[in-house]
Amino acid sequence: MTLIETHAHLDYPDFAADFDDVLRRATEAGITRIITIGTSIESSRRAVELAEKYGNVYAVIGVHPTVDDGNLEDVATPLRELAKSARVVAIGETGLDYHRLPSIEARKQKAVQVFNALGSGTEEQIEATIEDGAYKSRQADLFEQQLDLAVELKLNVVIHQRDAWEDTLDIMRPYGRQLSGVFHCFGGTREQADEVLALGHLVSFTGIVTFKNGRTVRDVAAQLPLDSFMVETDCPYLAPEPFRGKRCEPAHTRIVAETIAAARGIPLDELAAATTATAEGFFQFNRK
Repeated sequence: MTLIETHAHLDYPDFAADFDDVLRRATEAGITRIITIGTSIESSRRAVELAEKYGNVYAVIGVHPTVDDGNLEDVATPLRELAKSARVVAIGETGLDYHRLPSIEARKQKAVQVFNALGSGTEEQIEATIEDGAYKSRQADLFEQQLDLAVELKLNVVIHQRDAWEDTLDIMRPYGRQLSGVFHCFGGTREQADEVLALGHLVSFTGIVTFKNGRTVRDVAAQLPLDSFMVETDCPYLAPEPFRGKRCEPAHTRIVAETIAAARGIPLDELAAATTATAEGFFQFNRK
């Protein structure tokens, strides 16, 4: 039985103190390959360095939508250079994230009131709405740069989407089947998953499937075609039960797989074989 951990952040400082032990535990759990994901230019560079040093680690390079990479306008050029490494197997993670729009953050700080006593928008809210527009526009620009690069390099894309479902799909639709994406850390509905699959993309599930409040996601994972999804941890985040609240690590991919296999009523070996085959088809492990 072998599994592929398709989304880890091994370059994060969370793993610096016991990195070799983290890799050892993953191997003992049956995780034969780990894909470490870049979230900025520097993070992507570190991911490539790790992939070139460790034989069971591969890199995905990209700029996360919420990362302010020094206000870098052109992310395609440095990413293109990093992609010269044969250890780079996809572009990402990239996408859209509207969870912390400027207007939302301002409201949390009680600096902005959405409506005054008469129910009309305040001047501060108008300014915040303009800031939201600029924030979304920059994310869309960086997203499109990375999608264009993926098409150019014939690589697939790891997609981050949070509170931006329609805009994410609207940006991806014009690319058609020029590229395929995986919507990582999928937490949506069955209908949303079907929409993704119909466009030629995949989804990937994390330790959320083990959470008590993760029943909806677990049910989706139990119902989708077996060849339409992959497994991941998004470590160091989202540790599955019984490790919730602690640091997550690649070895926990097995718990994610075991939980989905149980929900589907199939042996772990069957799920592992299917998700491994899907990952091998999606990521370019044999680039030259």
